[in-house]
Amino acid sequence: MSIIIILSSIVIPLMMAYVQGRWVHFQYAFHVASIVAALIFGNIAAVSVYQIIRDHVVFMTTIHAVLLNPFFLVSGAYLGMFLIYQLLLLTMKANGESGYRSP
Repeated sequence: MSIIIILSSIVIPLMMAYVQGRWVHFQYAFHVASIVAALIFGNIAAVSVYQIIRDHVVFMTTIHAVLLNPFFLVSGAYLGMFLIYQLLLLTMKANGESGYRSP
């Protein structure tokens, strides 16, 4: 499973960069998806912290229960991939690659 996670963190951002260079409208879709993922990720984290503070139950199991939420995991994973994708685009821009399209 570790190999799959590591390989996907390399391959998926590369595929995203290729797709957005080939079809411009995908760049917009990736940005919109990142905004939605950030909202989901942040709101789940905020609500979880609020519930812990409200209920006065600061236990390790209670705090880490947020990691069992599949929406939290998927949105966090997308944000990680999107960050690597953006760093890849910045690197391509710095090196003068022609496939980069600025937003």
